Amino acid sequence: MDTGHGKRGKKPRRVRLEDIAARVGVSLSTVSRALSGEKGVRDDIRLRILDAAKASNYALPNPAPGTKVILAASGAAMIDYVRNQFTLYVLEGIRERAQALGIELIARPIGDELEEREVLDEAREDPEVAGLLFLTVDDERTLAATRGIGKPVVLVNGDDPFMRLSSVTPCNRSAAQVATDYLIDQGHERILFLMRPGRRTIVRRREGWQDALAQRGLASSDDLVMAVDDWLPELAEQAIGHRIRQRGLDFTAVLAAGESLAVGTMAALQQAGYSVPGDVSVMGMDDLPQAAFLNPPLTTVHIPAREIGTTSVDLLRDICSGLPALPRRIELACYIVERQSVAPRRSTGASPGA
Repeated sequence: MDTGHGKRGKKPRRVRLEDIAARVGVSLSTVSRALSGEKGVRDDIRLRILDAAKASNYALPNPAPGTKVILAASGAAMIDYVRNQFTLYVLEGIRERAQALGIELIARPIGDELEEREVLDEAREDPEVAGLLFLTVDDERTLAATRGIGKPVVLVNGDDPFMRLSSVTPCNRSAAQVATDYLIDQGHERILFLMRPGRRTIVRRREGWQDALAQRGLASSDDLVMAVDDWLPELAEQAIGHRIRQRGLDFTAVLAAGESLAVGTMAALQQAGYSVPGDVSVMGMDDLPQAAFLNPPLTTVHIPAREIGTTSVDLLRDICSGLPALPRRIELACYIVERQSVAPRRSTGASPGA
């Protein structure tokens, strides 16, 4: 038993510039110039130095030239924040990483075009603002205006289709492809894709669903795509219920582009007398905490919300530190969380209450 009289563990030694220089194989002055954003350091060497500093938990200096970053949230982000926890976790990641790096965040909601113009003017004109994090934006007019502020911008949970702005998103296309492959491996061939259109992230998810079906020689016809006007469970419940009444049960699995739609889907199926997953398998995307407490618990794709936030801050900081200015799109990997809402397809057609 440890009585407290033995040797205590040594406190980890603080990482120094010399340690980073030795790790990368460059001079101390090169490390100093790279971390302070000075010119005269090759881009590839600067990137290696920054990576080594992060890996060593070295306390990086604040971004240059300013010490503040504006966090602008679009109307879509604010609606999502009120309704579920995905945006909440992205914001937690942003705030935690900004605090660790000593970056002051200035939160600015953008509900209309006037507020957007005011925020962009603030980012452009305030010398203490180093850059802008823009959360959940798709509108091309907004993207075009944001490109013109003359300071680094990183899109969070969104992307610039013309790659003029850097961005951090989950890999939506591969996430949906992995989910669809999982359902196919369970024997499902008629897989309904339920979505709320309007965002590029959801377009990417539909493309992933199509990719998986095409690669397995299965149909991805338009009649297997259903769209609702909002991310409300009751709208999904109405849409699925209407389809069953009109067409019968012409699918054996549903991939919902968001978990709120999966909730409505399960409710509609159960009200029609079908069981989940006995008759129809249902799969969601997001892996919000409540997914584990549904009946049955929802099999889903984990989208790394908090990591989207932390990575966005790191990317903006790297750009502000003088790394190469070419925009980058960082896509984070997603993975399946298996629960009880997916099962192998029945070999015979199901009927209500069967």
